[in-house]
This record gives sequence, structure tokens and C-alpha cells, in this order.
Amino acid sequence: MQNENALTPALSHLMGEGESSAALVEDLRAVIAGRTTANPKPSDCGSPLPSDGRGVRGEGLHPHISIGILAWNEEAAIEATLNSLFQQSLFAELARRNLSCEILCVANGCTDSTASVAAKIFAAQRENHPHRAAGACRVVDIKERGKTNAWNVFVHTHAARTARFLFLMDGDIVIHHSDTLWNMCVALLDNAEASVSVDQPLKDLAFKPRKTFFDRFSLATSRMTQTGAAQLTGQLYCIRAEVARRIFLPRDLLVEDGFIKALVCTDFLTQPLSPGRIVRAENASHVFQAYSSLRDVLKNQTRQMIAQTITHLLVDKHFAALSAAEKAHLTEFVREKENTDPLWLKKLIGEHVRARKHFWELFPGMLSFRFARLAKLNGAARVIQFPAALAGFLVTLIACGAAHRFLQKGCTDYWPDTKSPGLKNLVEELKPLKV
Repeated sequence: MQNENALTPALSHLMGEGESSAALVEDLRAVIAGRTTANPKPSDCGSPLPSDGRGVRGEGLHPHISIGILAWNEEAAIEATLNSLFQQSLFAELARRNLSCEILCVANGCTDSTASVAAKIFAAQRENHPHRAAGACRVVDIKERGKTNAWNVFVHTHAARTARFLFLMDGDIVIHHSDTLWNMCVALLDNAEASVSVDQPLKDLAFKPRKTFFDRFSLATSRMTQTGAAQLTGQLYCIRAEVARRIFLPRDLLVEDGFIKALVCTDFLTQPLSPGRIVRAENASHVFQAYSSLRDVLKNQTRQMIAQTITHLLVDKHFAALSAAEKAHLTEFVREKENTDPLWLKKLIGEHVRARKHFWELFPGMLSFRFARLAKLNGAARVIQFPAALAGFLVTLIACGAAHRFLQKGCTDYWPDTKSPGLKNLVEELKPLKV
């Protein structure tokens, strides 16, 4: 951990300038150093939250943190997700420091009751949460389906301009450690180089007392995935607001995490890859419901192969050829592309696919990345994990063929409507960990 003096520039940048900011910086420095604040002031973050679940932000609030929950047809899971969110220590920590946050559930193209369920929970928390004065919560219901569009709407339109940190999370996860969100904030405060902080994603299978062969295989593949540096999952991460606002996701991107990782770790394609720009917070984790059938696994892998193909095409080829000025204003560049030619990315994908003779040529390393991860393990672990790597390779091979056929048709909107029906029971079984 860096010394306290080294933290001052990053904290000052987070909170802004002025005498009141200096006091907050000292308070946050104390937290990072492991000290508690003597006689913390009571919360004075503005008026109570509005009563309408779909209403505007609470008057007088100037949120320092904005949490965006991007949800599509999650009526069966959103209650568990929000209940775990409201159990986070983040709200108490902010209230003690006279800071505030906002929570926005961005329901995008939902055909179920996701928005109304979220609004009902927000209304209850607005009345009963012990730190309800420290934040606002509301539902943003948009007609267009798609996570990338929901991301853009949250980051560029609805997130508070005063926010210094933005949390992005899915509507079908359960936050495990009760200090997860706070520790993710501290991880960025403690590391001025980092632009994104992440937690530890955990499959629900890990908590099963009796695991099947399929469960063990699924967990083994996860362990290999986590051997890589700078892992970023779109399920939950925290990003500095000034960095997020420099990103505008193309509509046909499909999956955002690989694209964001590439931009962040290369300082928007202007510097060599630096994995240190993504930091994992300690004592921070969330649980998600793993795919329970081979059919769902294949669908997910097909989506991942499509997403990696599009990310490779944009990052390694199209954007890499841009001028320094265009890279410096990438948000404006992408916006202009989207406005003048909404099909620009689909055209690029079509040209890319037609130029590839074989399906395994969609992006470099398509057939070798699993074995590359395996090679990072030590001798004994490598032997133990080899069957999982081999099975994963076969799944990838099938998924690559499916991805190639899908892209040949000119389609990019591949998002199987998988559900997480067991999440509600999971949140009851897993009490948030306090470390």
C-alpha cells in the first residue's frame, strides 16, 4: 500500500478543491490507513429522498458515487440483487462523511416487471433504510433493449455529473461481502494509477455441499480464467467517472467488458498495455448463478466469441489506425459514426468475416487462449486442470463455428435470455460476509 502522502493528489482530485474537500480527504485517508474517524459528523447530505420510485433525484443531493444496475427481464432476480446492494456498508461509510450516492436501475427493453419490482423495493428502502438520507434511488425505464445502449444512457445521460466513481452492475448478481462496494472505492483511492476496480466473481456452484462432475468442471474453467492479469467482468466493476465519460460504446458491440479493458489498460490506445490500471479490491466479491446445462454454456461461449471478435476488430484494427487527435476524442468519434451511419460497425464486421477463410480465424488466439491460461499454472495444478482445459477447448471450437455462422448472417444482437431463478434462494442462504 502506498504511504498516506502519496494518496493526497488522488483524493483531492476525487473530492474537488477547497477547505471542505480537505477535511473529507483527511477523513478518507484515515479510513485507508486503517484508522477510524473520531466523532464522525451526522449525515447532512440534503433533504429526504423523493417518494416516487420513478422520481427524480433527491433535492440538494450532490452524489459522489453513482451506481447503475443494467437490467433486462430480471424480475425473478432483481429483488435479490437490490437486497444485497442495500446491505452494503458503503451507505454507512458515506453518511459518516457527509457524502452521498445515487442508485439507478436502468431497465432496458424489458417485457416483464423488472422496472416495477425495482421501484417497489426502492420505495421500501427509501422509508426504512437506516442511511436513506445519504442517497437517492430511482428507475430509468428505456424502451430499447441492449446493454451497451443502457451503459451509454447511464454514463452519459443519467449519472450525476458530480459523481467521481461510477459502479456498473448486472441485475442478476448477489453482492457477497458487505464491504464489497466500499472496498472497491478504497482500492481506487489507494491506487492513483488504476482507473477501474473489480471484485472476485464467484459461481453459486462453489457453495454447493455436494458438487456434480459438471459443477467441478465449471469451477475449474473459472480458476483458469482468473489466472490472467487485469480481469474485468461486466457483472460488477467501479470506474472513475472521468474515464467512463471518455468512452461511448458502439451500439453493436454486444459485450462491453473486453472493450473497456482494452481502452483503460492502454490509456485509450496511446500507451503499451498496463494491467495495473485495473485493480482487484480485497475482501470484495459477488455471486452469480452459473449456467447449469451444456446448451446454456454453448450459448454463452458463442456470445463471448462474437464479442471477442468485435473487440479485436475495433481495438486492434479500426481504432488502432486512428490519429492521436481522434483517439483523444474517441467518444465524439464513435458518436459521429453512430449518427451518420448506424450500420458502420456491422459493415466492418461483414468485411472482416468475409476475409476469413476459416471460422477459427475470427480473432488471434481463438483456439489457443485456454491452453495459454493453463500454461500459467504451476506443474501440479497444470496437470489437474488439463482435462478442464481440453473440454473447454472443445466447447470453444463448437462456439467458434456457431459465432462464425451467426456473424456471416450480418447479425450482432446475440443475447440469449437466460434466467437466474435460484438467485432469490441464494441470497437467503448466503449472509453477507463482514471481514
